[in-house]
Amino acid sequence: MSLIKSISGIRGTIGGKVNDNLTPLDVVKFASAFGTWLQNNKNKKDLTLIIGRDARISGSMVNSLVCATLQGLGIHVVDLGLSTTPTVEIMVPELNADGGIILTASHNPKQWNALKLLNEKGEFINGENGAEVLALAEAEDFNYAEVDDLGKYETKDDAFDIHIQQILDLPMVDVEAIKAKKYKIVLDAVNSTGGIAIPMLLDKLGCATVKLYCEPNGQFPHNPEPLKEHLGDICELVIKEKADFGVVVDPDVDRLALVDENGEMFGEEYTLVAVADYLLKNKNGVAISNLSSSRALRDVAKTHNSEYFASAVGEVNVVNLMKERNAVIGGEGNGGIIYPELHYGRDSLVGVALFLTHLAKENKTVSELRAGYPSYFMGKKKIELTPEINVDDLLTKMEKEYQNEEVSTVDGVKIDFENNWVHLRKSNTEPIIRIYTEAFSQEEADKLGDDMIAKIRSLI
Repeated sequence: MSLIKSISGIRGTIGGKVNDNLTPLDVVKFASAFGTWLQNNKNKKDLTLIIGRDARISGSMVNSLVCATLQGLGIHVVDLGLSTTPTVEIMVPELNADGGIILTASHNPKQWNALKLLNEKGEFINGENGAEVLALAEAEDFNYAEVDDLGKYETKDDAFDIHIQQILDLPMVDVEAIKAKKYKIVLDAVNSTGGIAIPMLLDKLGCATVKLYCEPNGQFPHNPEPLKEHLGDICELVIKEKADFGVVVDPDVDRLALVDENGEMFGEEYTLVAVADYLLKNKNGVAISNLSSSRALRDVAKTHNSEYFASAVGEVNVVNLMKERNAVIGGEGNGGIIYPELHYGRDSLVGVALFLTHLAKENKTVSELRAGYPSYFMGKKKIELTPEINVDDLLTKMEKEYQNEEVSTVDGVKIDFENNWVHLRKSNTEPIIRIYTEAFSQEEADKLGDDMIAKIRSLI
């Protein structure tokens, strides 16, 4: 089955059978459920929703279905057309809307699409709300509007301009310092909407953009997840163009990866580290990432007399802890920058602007900047168990086994040793424990993972 219903939305592959894949009927049902949920929870008659999509091939079709369904419920629709996840998030409160839907399957391949649901703050709905929407979809108890009460439809084509201007207006973005450097930047936007938005931003910052895969046609030229093994083309082009560095975004532009002037990956984990370094240098405070993100963020926070806290994995969890701790900066180790001065959502555009400011003020090359941060290596392994084994019991045993170390049980079991760490999480869908490790070398990280697998097997 390629239809995944979760509290954060619905995603699946286009085509096939209803309830097995993401078909038109599934799209209509889920859009109906979200619209109905909003109507049930808002004490007002006229609701407005903001819709935006990435450039994937199915986007136009899914967009038409979602917009028409919401109108059928009597909800007014403002359609941003080709957009980015952070742009839609910003436009919901900007237009005083009641929520939003982003049509994107993020870093999934081109056959996938999804509906991601936003509340009136332009933030992802929480788990409790998501469960209510799923229940409504299951019940199919919808009440559509009569002909005189159908929702209105309008388009808005200046959302990128508004988003970018809000970034340029941020006190921590130094436009003049960036312009003075006249940076040359190669951009790989995987033929999605980053190919429209990022060059607009770079142009305003006085940078020259060399475009690679910036045609928003949804034909992804490589696996769209911005990982090293997929990015050989941009690494070569940065060197060939003698560029200052390269920028890589995923299809919905909420993850940011960087390539240094030598064509080497900056490291997805270090996008957040570099931005936090700049911000905390100027204002002591709190930095947040999730339990599976690099320890480098904690190290950088310490150097600036700032605090670091880790949340459970998932953007909603990071945002909740950021609000609780009034964080200056937060995000996820996959290149997701959350800067609350702008909004509580992962945003590659603000990430680019803050990174450029940092680079300009440090007066270093990207490789020199990276060399100044602690160097960690991550390992990812898993151990498959038989269905009758109680995974929760096993994790409790592991917690007891290492009770003399620094242990967190916020999300699975994370054990912080002096020079490395391991994070054990159970899969929600299969009898598997996922094992994330980090150490000062790849060999050490992998060995720690193997040692943990051996320890778990000894406890079964």
